[in-house]
Amino acid sequence: MFKQIVAVSLCLLASGCNHDVGAEPVPPASHGAAPLAPEFKGITGWINSKPLTMQQLRGSVVLVEFWTQECINCIRVTPHVNEWHRRYHDRGLVIVGVHTPEYDHEKLPGSVQKAVKRFNIEYPVALDDEYQTWSAYDNQFWPAQYLIDAEGRIVYRHYGEGNYAETEAKIKQLLAAR
Repeated sequence: MFKQIVAVSLCLLASGCNHDVGAEPVPPASHGAAPLAPEFKGITGWINSKPLTMQQLRGSVVLVEFWTQECINCIRVTPHVNEWHRRYHDRGLVIVGVHTPEYDHEKLPGSVQKAVKRFNIEYPVALDDEYQTWSAYDNQFWPAQYLIDAEGRIVYRHYGEGNYAETEAKIKQLLAAR
């Protein structure tokens, strides 16, 4: 019995910060439109930006990325997100990294600032120490990316590594439709 519990626990832990968990379009709500993106909630600080709101970001295409500084999958995704920021920021893409710590020591603002510098992150990073924005998105994975159209609706999400070409194609499509 103990071995079974350990095996199940390891599987569940492995899925939290997992390689290529998957991408999917967001199904429309019953009224036909994709769900509105939740506001940033419980943010304890911002790096590279003054506080932002989803309302302020209407009219832009927004990529909300949940990450944490020690997750190897997050570290592997970061160069791709950085490149999208460099390529598309001037065309209307706003990337907001939502740092949601897996471990208590990752809550230290100085630790996150060092990680932002180490990974050359130039886009805004929100500190979601109490998982309030994470919960508002009903998120379960690191890394997780949510693409939000200019109307503020979540139209695409991807969990884990990979699908970079598909995600970038969706970014281009949303920018062209603005």
